[in-house]
Amino acid sequence: MKLGITMEGGANRAIFSCGVMDALLDGEIMPDYFIGVSAGMAYGTSYISKQKGRNLKIAREYVKDKRYMGMSHLLNRSERNFFNVDFIFGEIPEKLVPFDYDTFAAFPGEVVAVATNIHTGKAEYLPVPRDDRKFTTVVASCALPLLFQPVKVGHHYYVDGGVADSIPYKKAIEAGCDKNIVVLTQTRDYRKGTDRSTKLFSKMYCRYPKVAEAMLARADKYNACLDELKELEKEGKVFIIAPEDTYGIGRAERNMDKLERLYDQGYNETRLLLPELKEYLEA
Repeated sequence: MKLGITMEGGANRAIFSCGVMDALLDGEIMPDYFIGVSAGMAYGTSYISKQKGRNLKIAREYVKDKRYMGMSHLLNRSERNFFNVDFIFGEIPEKLVPFDYDTFAAFPGEVVAVATNIHTGKAEYLPVPRDDRKFTTVVASCALPLLFQPVKVGHHYYVDGGVADSIPYKKAIEAGCDKNIVVLTQTRDYRKGTDRSTKLFSKMYCRYPKVAEAMLARADKYNACLDELKELEKEGKVFIIAPEDTYGIGRAERNMDKLERLYDQGYNETRLLLPELKEYLEA
């Protein structure tokens, strides 16, 4: 058996996934192949390093901190990112809530971050280096259009992986995973639409027409993925974990009561599902 775990993004809404991952640690369930998009990848590093509760601790202590996120960082010419990259991926893991780099490096499986190539508009599946203390590949996966500057990895620039592939379960299947856990951050009945902000983003990225096209096509592609996942679940080929309610939480949610409620939902729901999940894995 080769187990793949796929994590959707969703910025702060992915606190649900943090609860899921902590419950998976309780159940001693670790993948052979981990693939994440945006916040799903960023939060997933603490899962791979087996640091239960680390993501929740960061949220509790720093999500309201002005150093974490805000327009002041986006408008700062030296930063130009809504989320403070140096603070989140530098000061926090190095000093404030230490990251276990050794356990992360020792993880025997594959860790893959999805990022969207700014010139081709296509998803690329980038191995996450275990020795990069700047988390450059992870940041590239998180680089939401307009809220982040494009991130250079190797010879190319990237934006958020969710632009081209929001739920990259197909990549896990292609990698040979015959058992797959897919963690969503929207409810099962959610359907994505192309709203005004998406159309605005696509116009502002007119210098990169392929990315603009990907943004406009994202909703249809996302909804098709959900339809396919439902069929795969019926066939017993994937195991889906999704929130019953997201409580109206958006990307930049600061209300810790709401965030903890969503974390608890992910943790408790997954704890209850552990017997069923283990049965799926052993079948």
